[in-house]
Amino acid sequence: MGRELAAKGVDVINLSFGEPDFHTPNHIKEAAKHAIDEDYTYYTPVPGYPELRKAIVAKLKNENNIDYTFDQIVVGTGAKQAIANAVLCIINPGDEVIVPTPYWVSYSEVIKLAEGVAVFIDTTVEQAFKITPRQLEAAITPKTKLFMFSSPCNPTGSVYTKGELADLVKVFEKYPDVYILSDEIYEHINFIEKHESIAQFPSIKERVILINGFSKAFAMTGWRIGYLAASKEIASACEKMQGQITSGTCSITQRAGIAAYEGGLETVLAMQKEFLKRRNLVFDLLKEIPRLKTNLPQGAFYFFPDVTSYFGKSYKDETIRTASDLCNFILANAHVAIVAGEAFGDPKSVRISYAASEEKLIEAMKRIREALEKLV
Repeated sequence: MGRELAAKGVDVINLSFGEPDFHTPNHIKEAAKHAIDEDYTYYTPVPGYPELRKAIVAKLKNENNIDYTFDQIVVGTGAKQAIANAVLCIINPGDEVIVPTPYWVSYSEVIKLAEGVAVFIDTTVEQAFKITPRQLEAAITPKTKLFMFSSPCNPTGSVYTKGELADLVKVFEKYPDVYILSDEIYEHINFIEKHESIAQFPSIKERVILINGFSKAFAMTGWRIGYLAASKEIASACEKMQGQITSGTCSITQRAGIAAYEGGLETVLAMQKEFLKRRNLVFDLLKEIPRLKTNLPQGAFYFFPDVTSYFGKSYKDETIRTASDLCNFILANAHVAIVAGEAFGDPKSVRISYAASEEKLIEAMKRIREALEKLV
């Protein structure tokens, strides 16, 4: 609907995007151009070029203090493929997969593809959308095979601290047959002191499948490159799975990935600083909308406010009954596109991306506030 309005010439501000609005840094683009000139135009090894996998190993050691070998790395066409590889390799029909809500929309769908059973742990804005050890343990059954989550989280922006992860690890230590998939694609869009990975804990490291990539940190969404780091057994299985689906990812993109990890974090930190400014700006503007209930997210580039106070409110002949209704109302009356929480397993909320310029964010928040004031 938003695209239809825009096609008609309506000035729609799109805050539904899940990608940075920055350009890929020049040194990465130059590396890709050079790769073409050097004829990197042939099939690549299924798990990725050895040079790239070694660069990933170095990154995980230097930035995260986690030890892997290059044969524990499988590079794919985005973090989404890495997630799918892992779930399809681990889950058999009827196996249970624990997923905290809200969650990235593909988690539940990949579980369905594997014929697994998703077991959701509901969270609230009051708990910053993070599960407790008690909630985790209550969800584990003899059929539990996998736990999957993201930190920083899409769609909530929540970030688990090292202490919070350590408390969850104590639970996992009691259940040695449960694997943990940790989606860390938003690692560098993180406003706390340091990103913490659950893979850092030796007692469970062999059961962790760490997911990461280049799309968010280096503004490389269209390049399609991500990876997983896991035990050799899981990495080998994922390599075989990928070999029958897509084989190795784009040769040019992989050479660009090497340049990204070898080129330092200057551009990454500059982008992170800009996202922090935008987060603070939008938080202050959201606080001016009295019925919205929101927290201050510590990562990614999303707010996920609870909008239930608008349910039952009306304007003219239109009554808001769901988050989807509210998103459609805002699009029609404010010409701002946001995403309903139903897609993320939380029908109480909406996702607002602040991957847009400050000028657009200020105007969008003004429009949303004025539209919501009409609902009584």
